[in-house]
Amino acid sequence: MAFLFSRSSKQKSPQDLARSLKDSLKKLEYGQDKRKTLDDISRSLAQIKVVILGDGTTEPSPDSIALLAQESYASDLLYYLIASQPAFDFELRKDSTSVFIALLQRQIGPRFPTVQYLSTRNKIIVLLVKGYERQEIAQNSGQILRECIKHEQLARIILTSDLIWKFFDYVQLPGFETASDAFWTLRDLFRRHKQLALEFFTENTDRFFHDYNALLSSTNYVTKRQSIKLLGEILLDRTNYVIMTQYIDSPEHLKLIMNMLRDKSKNIQYESFQVFKVFVANPNKSKPVLEILVKNQEKLLVFLPEFHSDRKNDDIFNDEKQFLIKQIAELSSPA
Repeated sequence: MAFLFSRSSKQKSPQDLARSLKDSLKKLEYGQDKRKTLDDISRSLAQIKVVILGDGTTEPSPDSIALLAQESYASDLLYYLIASQPAFDFELRKDSTSVFIALLQRQIGPRFPTVQYLSTRNKIIVLLVKGYERQEIAQNSGQILRECIKHEQLARIILTSDLIWKFFDYVQLPGFETASDAFWTLRDLFRRHKQLALEFFTENTDRFFHDYNALLSSTNYVTKRQSIKLLGEILLDRTNYVIMTQYIDSPEHLKLIMNMLRDKSKNIQYESFQVFKVFVANPNKSKPVLEILVKNQEKLLVFLPEFHSDRKNDDIFNDEKQFLIKQIAELSSPA
């Protein structure tokens, strides 16, 4: 591969490739000869992919990749690459996404140099998150974001800023693919780094419960189903014990979940049951929660035996249902 970048060769060095791409992206920003500029960008990206990923016959050179990465950081190339996504066609978006992720995954011993770089460039993470606001680039942005948040220091940028609250809007966007992709990213933010997520839940308890309950009340079936399933995962995770106890102390939360038990969707009913059982199994129920359960005791004892009675082969579900029926039958009014 070294001969590709010799000074006598017509091929550009890795640094020159990065600089050339940055210059073309800047021209695109200012609307200069868009068609030619896009052709230049396509050519540069194709050459950069060869440097980073090889050409199928020759392995990439670590030294060339290092030179390319260093110039990318120095020139802020990654920022311009993401900022230009809306102007790209499908193939350019795919190539730019591949290049970004390849650099992101580059590892030297225990270090991820691009991750370290991005941790000092919040503006790139901001651009990626806001990519959900443009349907044509949403999935590319989401793909890169999920690679970013595999690393705790990059996930922290989102979870400790107002960026996280944007996802509560993105998961309710009318486009199914965009909303589903945003929810996939939100789930990763809440489940991948559990201690970091717990810090977020603890510092934002009231707002999190309020905004999350809005998702559970959504008229969008997919949003509602995904949200109730994720809530069950969060509450049943031992890491989130303190947050779980706070959630199940609320009578308003219980009312919402009990209504969802009667949702027309059997999938939503089932996921709601996974949350409802936490309220019932809690040995230290708050007085308002206990009052609601006692008030509805007879109705629940009629409702639950027939609830998902077709799941005859699901032993865990049926054992849990019988346990809840027994617990509800033994409830008595608070003193």
